[in-house]
Amino acid sequence: MRPARALIDLDALRHNYLLARARHGGRALAVIKANAYGHGAIACAKALSGVADGFAVAFLDEALSLRAAGIQHPILLLEGVFDTDELDVVMREQLWIVVHHAAQIDMIERTPASQPLHVWLKINTGMNRAGFLPEQAPAAWQRLHDSGRVASCTLMTHFARADEPDVLSTTDQIAVFDDATRHLPGPRSLANSSAVLGWQAAHRDWARPGILLYGADPLPAADNGLRPVMTLQSQVMAVRDIPAGAALGYGGRFVAERATRVGLVAMGYADGYPRTVPDGTPVAVDGHLTCLIGRVSMDMLTIDLTDVPGCGIGSTVELWGAQVPVNRIASAAGTIAYELLCNVKRVRFEYQG
Repeated sequence: MRPARALIDLDALRHNYLLARARHGGRALAVIKANAYGHGAIACAKALSGVADGFAVAFLDEALSLRAAGIQHPILLLEGVFDTDELDVVMREQLWIVVHHAAQIDMIERTPASQPLHVWLKINTGMNRAGFLPEQAPAAWQRLHDSGRVASCTLMTHFARADEPDVLSTTDQIAVFDDATRHLPGPRSLANSSAVLGWQAAHRDWARPGILLYGADPLPAADNGLRPVMTLQSQVMAVRDIPAGAALGYGGRFVAERATRVGLVAMGYADGYPRTVPDGTPVAVDGHLTCLIGRVSMDMLTIDLTDVPGCGIGSTVELWGAQVPVNRIASAAGTIAYELLCNVKRVRFEYQG
């Protein structure tokens, strides 16, 4: 059996959720969209079911998969609904929805209410991606109230740069939100992962932790005590020695400066390990830190075993996890941990805890 696998530590997931809720105060929706950022939405929801106040997903199909698996917690659709047929299903399944543009209010107004709706009204405070302009918020809230179909309305926004603690645009967004909603009743939700950890002024009734649940700290310099949930792991499948001056792999990018002992690892970009990482990107082999050499292939990659002579065929290789933070690999690849975690595939998923 090919040894490439993703070990998912569900105890770490629960630890991270409880840390987020304690840091924020109030209640917290665990964001498990995109298959729980690649970790397995159903397994993660079940693991959190004893502690989570609710969940958030991107769209209806993701929520229906959770309902089919027996998850009865509140589930918020972050994109809201796309048509009135979806709104009928939302009411039947007692889901919560974000409303972020006028057409969604139109759908609510013309759809008979079989169940009262729980709406989260999204206000655009500066990210300019989705949401009502601040001056539109009171009228949008009033339309929802007057529809007679809305049981509750939570006011929310989303931050563009909360993972940059020295950038003041988050403070500006908070001020815009507070001014726009000053006279509107209802719970508030501002804090994503970065704001939970780094912006106390954004702490209100509901938090929406996402990436932090999986142990990829959006503010790593603060050492927030998060535990990695996924360990991407494989094994050395072959070993060869190459002399000084020999080129290794596609394009001959790596040229040995010394006699080099090369380990061939069953992991490649088709499994989700990024092709763009450079020579020197860290890996851990049987607990010893070494590095990648040569270009990542579709199914395999190569590592330097020269200074770890006790490691060889069958040695365990951690591509990211407790020893090799996923943020470190994301930085080397010129991307973010979100993308790496969501792209893991074609490996065995093993759940612990």
